[in-house]
Amino acid sequence: MLPPNAKAMPSTPGGLKENVPQKKTQHFHSDLWFCLTLQNWILDFGRPIVMIILPLEWFPLNKPSAGDYFHMAYNVITPFLMLKLIERSPRALSRSAVYLCIITFVMGASIHLVGDSINHRLILSGYQLHLSVRENPIIKDLKPASLIDSFELLYYYDEQLGHLMWYIPFFIILFIYFTGCFTKAKEQRIPVSGWLLLGPSALYYWYLVTEGQITELFLLTSLAMVAMVIYQQRKGLTPDSNGLFLLCSFCVTALLVVLWVVYLWNDPVLRNKYPGLIYVPEPWSYYTLHVKKNG
Repeated sequence: MLPPNAKAMPSTPGGLKENVPQKKTQHFHSDLWFCLTLQNWILDFGRPIVMIILPLEWFPLNKPSAGDYFHMAYNVITPFLMLKLIERSPRALSRSAVYLCIITFVMGASIHLVGDSINHRLILSGYQLHLSVRENPIIKDLKPASLIDSFELLYYYDEQLGHLMWYIPFFIILFIYFTGCFTKAKEQRIPVSGWLLLGPSALYYWYLVTEGQITELFLLTSLAMVAMVIYQQRKGLTPDSNGLFLLCSFCVTALLVVLWVVYLWNDPVLRNKYPGLIYVPEPWSYYTLHVKKNG
């Protein structure tokens, strides 16, 4: 029974809070961070590895591969976990922004699923990732020559449009969640479970940044997080344990990216493949150039 002058607060679908002030300090979300890290490693990073390990005769080239099924699972599980993470935010967040990001994320990851599936079959046929589409031996001699344009379109959907529609909303959601991870409570610390997850989480983000070629997006997100910390500190607020975990993960990721670039700084082949101001080679290009060739 509500008091006579009280108004019932409308519920929001999906458990997202909107215009509801939240001041309670949240505990560290060990379960969600563990699930996100585990499925990222298995379903995303492990996707191309399982395609290499499993016998080719198990998955004919005209049928989905094991990696494709991993990608399908990733496209369902990741947005679900991110929605659960947003639900636990101690601060009211915009439902419209979150839903739009999730829809775009699923569409971009699905575009990438198709392009990456075909790309893997090209690798099995001799396609070399460290070369451009037109420079690949199995592509440049195709007849009619217009077929090369079709493969360049496939590359565009896979490595450019698919990545942008996948990763931009992914990082926007993480930043939206981060904006709610501030509290007036002092001496916020990352628990032991967080420190155990920090390394694997940062290493996965390194893979995401380098293989996805999204260095600029990662740097912008990191700078936005630092700016948010400075802004909130002026209001007497500090990141809680979940916010510290995200911030530290990004800091370690940035260090790993710098070490990766320094290690391959003088590689002439990769330099030619990745021209421009920001030089960050893809790990799988390094694999086909230096590991597979010598294997």
